[in-house]
Amino acid sequence: MEFRPIQPVEEILGPSPGQLLRRRILGHKGLMIGGVILGVITLLAILAPVLSPHDPYSQSLTTRLAKPFWHGEGTWTHPLGKDHVGRDYLSRLLYGARISLLIGFSVALISGVIGTALGIVAGYFGGRVDMVITFIITLRLSIPFVLVAVAVVGLVGGSLKVVIIVLGLLLWNRYAVVMRSATQQVRNQDYVPAAEAVGCATARILLSEIMPNIVNNLVVVATLEMANAILLEAALSFLGLGVQPPMPSWGLMISEGKDFLF
Repeated sequence: MEFRPIQPVEEILGPSPGQLLRRRILGHKGLMIGGVILGVITLLAILAPVLSPHDPYSQSLTTRLAKPFWHGEGTWTHPLGKDHVGRDYLSRLLYGARISLLIGFSVALISGVIGTALGIVAGYFGGRVDMVITFIITLRLSIPFVLVAVAVVGLVGGSLKVVIIVLGLLLWNRYAVVMRSATQQVRNQDYVPAAEAVGCATARILLSEIMPNIVNNLVVVATLEMANAILLEAALSFLGLGVQPPMPSWGLMISEGKDFLF
């Protein structure tokens, strides 16, 4: 009887998780467009000191309200023209992006820490702890945010630090709601009771077992809240209650320029 050698079978491997994620990202046109826009704005904000043609705080009353380059009297020296006190618009626009991103990241950090801590504690312990934290969340949701922000900033005074602190202390509720729900879903998974059975400390369970499994929810909420914080800062600055002149802020620039539209 003749025995033939067994031919090796080629192993067929499917795409790795990284490849699948890359395909999903590249196949989502909306995500790609949004990512490119956000990346360009972030890059311009980081490189503002290099790209700005002029000092954003330098004033020249003799050339105030200079027109942009597409008008007959405009020049490429000041491509977007000047404001009512002779400051270069392009330079202030670039530096204003730095202010907006700083506020977005700072507010997301402050509110994220507060809301995530409350949400995880409520979802993990449940019972009376959950009832108390849920009551606090409901109380916060019942308070009109814009009214409170305007009142606090109006009493304390508008500045970059005040705006960051006020927004950070008022925008934590969405983090708390989402993280509480996510923690409740993860709470009864096998690895959490196993960690409790071997005597792991509560802090370790929260940080090592639960937090890594709900971080995706945190990233989504943080992304949305960063954009929300930037819009709210622009609204407060437009009303004169946010970032104060001469610091460049997009909302403040719109407020200062609205009287010269026509």
